Amino acid sequence: METNINNREVAIQLSGVKKQYKLGQIGGGTLQGDLQSWWARLRGKEDPNTIIGQNQRLVGQSFMALNGIDLTVYKGEALGIIGGNGAGKSTMLKLLSRVTAPTEGSIDIYGRIASMLEVGTGFNGEMTGRENVYMNGAILGMTKAEIDAKMEDIIEFSEVREFIDTPVKRYSSGMYVKLAFSVAAHLDSEIMIMDEVLAVGDMAFQKKCLDKMRDAAKEEGRTVLYVSHNMNTIRQLCDRCVVLDKGKVIFEGDVESAIDVYMQNKMVEAKVDYEYSKLSVRPKHVREDVRITHLKLIDKEFPSYELKEPVWFNMRIKARKAFKNLKLRLEVRYGDETPVGTVPALIIGELNAETTGNYKVRFDTKELVSGKYSISMVLYEVDEFGNSHDLDLLLPAIRFELQGDDELVWNHGAWGHVVFQEANAWKI
Repeated sequence: METNINNREVAIQLSGVKKQYKLGQIGGGTLQGDLQSWWARLRGKEDPNTIIGQNQRLVGQSFMALNGIDLTVYKGEALGIIGGNGAGKSTMLKLLSRVTAPTEGSIDIYGRIASMLEVGTGFNGEMTGRENVYMNGAILGMTKAEIDAKMEDIIEFSEVREFIDTPVKRYSSGMYVKLAFSVAAHLDSEIMIMDEVLAVGDMAFQKKCLDKMRDAAKEEGRTVLYVSHNMNTIRQLCDRCVVLDKGKVIFEGDVESAIDVYMQNKMVEAKVDYEYSKLSVRPKHVREDVRITHLKLIDKEFPSYELKEPVWFNMRIKARKAFKNLKLRLEVRYGDETPVGTVPALIIGELNAETTGNYKVRFDTKELVSGKYSISMVLYEVDEFGNSHDLDLLLPAIRFELQGDDELVWNHGAWGHVVFQEANAWKI
């Protein structure tokens, strides 16, 4: 085990790590995607499967997912890794978990790693939950007796006792997460690597996971690397934080300073005119027959507003088929991705086939304190049975900043982001 000048034991050492991917070649993930890319190249058109908004990292037909990472992680440390989408967070964790190898540089790891990079990582769908526990323990070099000693704790923590002898291919995503996290947290490993694992699952289980990771670092001396877009969980768990952007470390230090850097960096992306006609800016599962194609803040040259000033924007929706009962949900988040609130059901109504609808939307900010915010948009349809179906998602859609003097010096971390109406008090 290496140590640094302060005699702290090193758990992970990255030196000049780069990861390069080849673009426009077979291996896009699906046969359909590969054929789309091939046909676009044949016609001299833009590849519809190429990640957009990151051209500065394109070198010919190569993409630098990580571009020179130097980082030291110490034993017993809970390190947060934050950054925007495409910053390189998941790529870094895949390298550390040895899912893939770096193109350049070296990675030294001192200890066994238990990682959870996505739902069901390391599980065989045909095997039962119990069999998967044994398999994961064997991969870590544990004997059957050692796994048996921890089996009851794993089952109890996972909350899936009645399904532990059921093939995991029949598990819901929440059950997958519960068992996978329990396995990673309880089996003998010196390093835990978690990538947005708390995005799935109920709130009570999320809290239990945070408590377990905190105990693993503070009491058991294990090293925890945690990626999340939820800054509150980063605050609760981590001692130190790294901010990634475009494949590079742009900040390394205390958690609050890291969150400030992350928020400032995201505001650089803020603008008043948003073109969303390409499907490639959406999650992969959204519909193609209706989409929000354009958003523009009204009468603004920069997305900055005074306190209590409403946000007005124009929105364009294009439909290829007819829709009868379209609605729009606005999900508001603070600049550090903390949820603020939701406008659940703006009525869009009917939209005929092969038409474009233009709308003017007003969002009221009178209860928000100063700071940086984003609004995500979910376009959905309600069927004749009252069931809602998501059709298009922009996560986030627009960003804006509220400026002004709050009545108090506002503590966002302790008080939230909303000022409630005053309560009344009477002398009795």
